[in-house]
Amino acid sequence: MTTFFERLAVRSREAGSLVCVGLDPEYNRHAASELAPYLRDIVEATAPFAACFKPNIAFFEQYGLDGLRALEQVLAAIPSDVPVIGDVKRGDIGNTATAYARAMFEGWGFDAVTLSGYQGYDTVAPFLEYPGRGVYVLCRTSNPSSSEFQELRLENGRQLFEEVALVATAWSPNVGLVVGATAPEELRRVRELVPAVPLLVPGVGAQGGSAEAVIEAAGGEPGRVVVNSSRGIIYAGSDAGAAAEAGRALRDQLQEAVAART
Repeated sequence: MTTFFERLAVRSREAGSLVCVGLDPEYNRHAASELAPYLRDIVEATAPFAACFKPNIAFFEQYGLDGLRALEQVLAAIPSDVPVIGDVKRGDIGNTATAYARAMFEGWGFDAVTLSGYQGYDTVAPFLEYPGRGVYVLCRTSNPSSSEFQELRLENGRQLFEEVALVATAWSPNVGLVVGATAPEELRRVRELVPAVPLLVPGVGAQGGSAEAVIEAAGGEPGRVVVNSSRGIIYAGSDAGAAAEAGRALRDQLQEAVAART
């Protein structure tokens, strides 16, 4: 069976892109009835430049059932050859984790999901029972207060995010990591610890991360790194054409950084 990360690598090579287009509709910009039409246009415009799409489910849940119906329509508009990462950040134990896995992979049909692994292996294990799907475990996130816990020094001398990188990726080859672009030195350290592990890197664009710094720290091998931009693409201007140009620009910027590194 072809794994998610293998499919992602194929798509990334075909599109010549490391761009993950985040679909995060902002509540103050749209009525619920506007979500699906707006984001379907975004998907159509940016698909040529996308290695994958990443809808954050919270941005649809905030609209209630209407938002979830809109998400269903948006997912249906994504071309079948473009992988979809469900940004859900689930994390729980036992039957709850099993229910989450069933919902995300069988219900929503996501190709991969983001998870919190801080409760340990058994919270991630139900997701790994779907061999064709992928998991990205939160490792060193892009938010300003992430260092409060993630940079704590353990008795073995490693920081917590380093321990997560080593332990979580030992669970399965279908596990990647989420490491923020706003922490380039930590991103570099993660790549040193786990050279071949796929990385999902948010934080480029509106959060201030640098595309060039990401490639310098993490490399640019297709399937091994995707760089997410959400607001910087879907709200680049007043229409889907502006989003397409932003997606194209980020794709080109990343590819130029890869070329300069080799």
